[in-house]
Amino acid sequence: MDKNMFSLEGKVAWVTGATYGIGFGIASALAKMGAKIAFNDRNQEKLEQGINSYKELGIEAFGKVCDVTKENEVKEFVDAVIEKYGHIDILVNNAGIIKRIPMVDMSCEDFRQVIDIDLVGPFICSKAVIPSMIKQGHGKIINICSMMSELGRETVSAYAAAKGGLKMLTRNICSEYGQYNIQCNGIGPGYIATPQTAPLRERQADGSRHPFDAFIVSKTPANRWGTPEDLQGPAIFLASDASNFVNGHILYVDGGILAYIGKQPQ
Repeated sequence: MDKNMFSLEGKVAWVTGATYGIGFGIASALAKMGAKIAFNDRNQEKLEQGINSYKELGIEAFGKVCDVTKENEVKEFVDAVIEKYGHIDILVNNAGIIKRIPMVDMSCEDFRQVIDIDLVGPFICSKAVIPSMIKQGHGKIINICSMMSELGRETVSAYAAAKGGLKMLTRNICSEYGQYNIQCNGIGPGYIATPQTAPLRERQADGSRHPFDAFIVSKTPANRWGTPEDLQGPAIFLASDASNFVNGHILYVDGGILAYIGKQPQ
């Protein structure tokens, strides 16, 4: 076995929305394995925060404002990355949002916005890089899916619909473009400890767990929340030559939640 099969030296990786959280963690890991990083955000302030965060880690990263739901902006971004680095080898479709609203209370506008960013965005970005990947004879597309690609839950109808669709888009990209040595796979994170989920993990006044925190830990055989670092190894695997015959697969990094029926009530 070639010990360098996980190396990303000479590769260029575009990670969408990678200014913080999961996207930043994945991009940082790809950089440590040798990849040059390109990233975008639709917000200038967040973009600048991301640029500073990469600099603090000594990572070479090209950042530009770009809304993944707008084809013209995506095309301009891809052109800029190729002009700077010459090629794009890896695309990680990470940008996404969630709106927790009961379905009957959710407006069509809110539903469409979630679908647009979480599903149409990956379609637009993948469509933008596939032609050059075909031309260069290789490419890796990693879609950040979710446990909601498999499960439903209260208040997340739009998110679950988008992530379920993203699972099938992943399989269809594999089906259409696998013949060109393009691998398209997904990562399905479980519940990850990020600044956004911090309020759900705060201890209560009496020292007990937050009810949602207790619920998640009880449903997870690993008995803890995941971390962005837990997603780094899977991302490196799917971005590297180690996964050249893995295609159309969703790798769930969830501590075992999807395998577990849950504890019997006491």
